[in-house]
Amino acid sequence: MRTVLISVILVVSAALTGFLVVAYDLFTPGGPHRIPLLIGTTTLWALFALAVFLLRRVQGRAIVVLILAGSTLIGAAAMAGAPNTSTDSARYAWDGIVQNAGISPYAYTPDDDRLDELRPDWLFPAPVTDAAGDPECIGERLETVEKKQSGDVFCSTLNRTTVPTIYPPAAELFFAGVRAITGPAPGYWVLQLAGLLLSLGTTVMLLFGMRRHGINPRWAALWAWCPLVATEAVTNSHVDMLGVIFVLAAVFLAASGRHWLGGIALGAAIATKLIPVLAAPAMLRDRGWKIIVASIATFALLYVPYVLATGIGVLGYLPGYLSEEGYEDGSRFALISLVAPGGAGVIVAGTLLVVIGVLVILKTDPAHPWLGQLVMIGSALLIVSPRYPWYALLLLPFIALTGRWEWLAVPFALTLRLLIPEDLVTQIATGVAVLLIVGVAVYRRRGARATSRSAERSLP
Repeated sequence: MRTVLISVILVVSAALTGFLVVAYDLFTPGGPHRIPLLIGTTTLWALFALAVFLLRRVQGRAIVVLILAGSTLIGAAAMAGAPNTSTDSARYAWDGIVQNAGISPYAYTPDDDRLDELRPDWLFPAPVTDAAGDPECIGERLETVEKKQSGDVFCSTLNRTTVPTIYPPAAELFFAGVRAITGPAPGYWVLQLAGLLLSLGTTVMLLFGMRRHGINPRWAALWAWCPLVATEAVTNSHVDMLGVIFVLAAVFLAASGRHWLGGIALGAAIATKLIPVLAAPAMLRDRGWKIIVASIATFALLYVPYVLATGIGVLGYLPGYLSEEGYEDGSRFALISLVAPGGAGVIVAGTLLVVIGVLVILKTDPAHPWLGQLVMIGSALLIVSPRYPWYALLLLPFIALTGRWEWLAVPFALTLRLLIPEDLVTQIATGVAVLLIVGVAVYRRRGARATSRSAERSLP
């Protein structure tokens, strides 16, 4: 009966996922669908929690079957429509198209007239003429932009059309590879399918890794069924998913003593999206120098062809992005800004991250680094509190590997920040996440001590 009930919940979750993708988005002219998305997303998280709770009593092969089936079904449903809370995948597609034309993605901004011949209609639809005879862009996801040289108006589905790309080289190679297979014509579903395959690959990798390291496989459901995976890895196709699978490969390789290969995988992850560097401290206690050398060499080698083509331009819009997001003046730190506003918040945040990183290096078991990575990545997300929930994709595999379900409060808080962009809501959600994590940690520690004392008393 539990297996049947879980199956029903997964089918309902998939149906609701597909419905939300088709029916609601943040780009509707006249006002985004924030409230329906909030209600639907909260319902998905509740169904997810119930399914994971019921899985505790399921035994045998049914666990793996349910996890894989649920991951596939919910992920496939997430492909039902175009991205509904992010436009990043439009930039991914454009960067791939540009590269396959033999042009560095860092060389020109998308509004450059010299790229006109490369523009597919689904990314750059033609403007319509209004009553006054002026061109205008009508529809979802569209920005009205003037071309850099000619000043002609055109419509763009890309965000930040007037600035260089921000993505590192491994991400750019991924974009180019996907578009090399499909060409420029297919729309969003191409990257959604790639995200689905990567998310399923991560599920399989978790199941194999858990079996090898003696971890209960049912915890893989914390990744496989999580609404964040369907939304951000598949629907919105965030390249963070590629970084996740590289990091997970790096962790399992390093934990099994293959440090050089682990370092290579870690370097590829960092060259996909810089945030995977947070996974490094927990891997450095045992032969960490091998991981450092291999990851730096991999990172540098991936950048070489782009540096040769574009020079310093490979930095793209990264400096401007950090300033835009408020990390330069500390305004983005949800909790820290309450006690250390302005530039002082940057100092406090940096100090906390360094201290946590050092403790993780010193305390982590090299054969089982996932708890250290959970603490490092999760703490960084709480401290930095980004506006974008897809950054938390990197945290989810380590929640699964440790079974520390309470850390799911972090991605849920970041999801609330996206759907309700109010500082007070963000501060409350982040504060509740901190209290839940600390409270459950204290409870676990007390339970472990009580079990230890009981075992000692039972000794003859």
